[in-house]
Amino acid sequence: MTKSMIRHLFGTDGIRAVANQSPMTPELALALGKAVAHVAGRNKTHTPRVLIGKDTRLSGYMIEQAIAAGICSMGARVILCGPIPTPAVAQLTVSMRADAGIVISASHNPYQDNGIKIFADDGFKLPDEQEAEIERLMKDDAALGPRPTGPGIGKASRLDDAGGRYVVFAKATFPRGLTLNHVRVVIDAAHGAAYKVAPLVFGELGASVTAIGVKPNGVNINKDCGALHPDHARAEVVKRGAHIGIAVDGDADRLIVIDEKGQIVDGDVVMAMCACRMLEDGKLAKGTLVATVMSNLGLERAIHDKGGRLVRTQVGDRYVVEAMRSGGYNLGGEQSGHLIFLDHASTGDGIVAALQVLAIMVRTSRPLSELAKEAMVRVPQVLENITLSKRQPLETMRQLSVATASVKDALGSEGRVLVRWSGTEPKLRIMLEGPNENRLRQWASDLAAAARKDVP
Repeated sequence: MTKSMIRHLFGTDGIRAVANQSPMTPELALALGKAVAHVAGRNKTHTPRVLIGKDTRLSGYMIEQAIAAGICSMGARVILCGPIPTPAVAQLTVSMRADAGIVISASHNPYQDNGIKIFADDGFKLPDEQEAEIERLMKDDAALGPRPTGPGIGKASRLDDAGGRYVVFAKATFPRGLTLNHVRVVIDAAHGAAYKVAPLVFGELGASVTAIGVKPNGVNINKDCGALHPDHARAEVVKRGAHIGIAVDGDADRLIVIDEKGQIVDGDVVMAMCACRMLEDGKLAKGTLVATVMSNLGLERAIHDKGGRLVRTQVGDRYVVEAMRSGGYNLGGEQSGHLIFLDHASTGDGIVAALQVLAIMVRTSRPLSELAKEAMVRVPQVLENITLSKRQPLETMRQLSVATASVKDALGSEGRVLVRWSGTEPKLRIMLEGPNENRLRQWASDLAAAARKDVP
């Protein structure tokens, strides 16, 4: 990454921090609004329009108004959408021909946090270099040029039917000719951005819907519910005799699926189900699925056995999307439940992904537990995170390098070893896969001990 592309505020998924503390302050939001308006309006002959959506956090009001003020101060127009999923902002930005879309959300984080992420006019997240440019402009007010006055000042309007437009879009991704009649669905919206739209999507397609996590109060988003805490949804599935449980996170760009027995079906299994079906139907572009280095080896084997291949990227759904776009692929995702069906959406969409799973269930008339079991055979995976006193380039950590090479030799083609730093803190993440879980745990302990010798 060149010096001009280095970002200090933006991480792998926008800016995220405790709301009303540096850097996630109204002052930052104001500066960001000005910078986004400047970039969005550059070389345009029309008044630029920027769409803003948010989740249900109390701090969303504060940040939304500050961003809107910054945009208006640059002479651009603001379209306020209120609480809607992140993928809805991406989709509406394109359908309304807006010049940019902004999401105010900290995704799966607790309510005290908030975040900001930006979509370009094509519905895709901004590349690193554009985020870096926005950061530079936020620090250099003079570079934004003269401020408009009088009638040149921008204005804000509210899009009252934003949620309804997204519901129509989401339903259109479900195959024509199929319905969800007689399908019992439990949806857990995490008291977040999908609390209104998610029950409507499945209900209007004919499902019998039990909705939980749909009573946001500004401080209960993601609290003991949603994709991060699916136990309530699991219990509700069993209690109601539902065919499927769908738990999304605070901004509904990821999901965890629950089968009729109350068992978790994670992103890897969903990708295996969908990719194999698309391979059979000749709809998986170039026979390729894109996933991150964290996806289970069993997923790779399942795709290979069906005649396809798996391309891996670094952790982060934005890197999955980048690989999909550059390679011409149409399905990718993460084990955590960020799933991107590029034929339908430009970013992860928990509701759209759930509809693709339901389509397979309806077409095959088979329970989700059977489909999931057949999709892939999971290879034992062990994860260990250790906090060290400082970050140090992995190649300079001699003890760890020797230990890692030894484990790789022992595993051979039967497993994988992945050692990486967290993107935000001095925490080393160790992941091992192989046929013997007990040996994996011992090796993980050995690697952790070696790392501690390198960074005492």
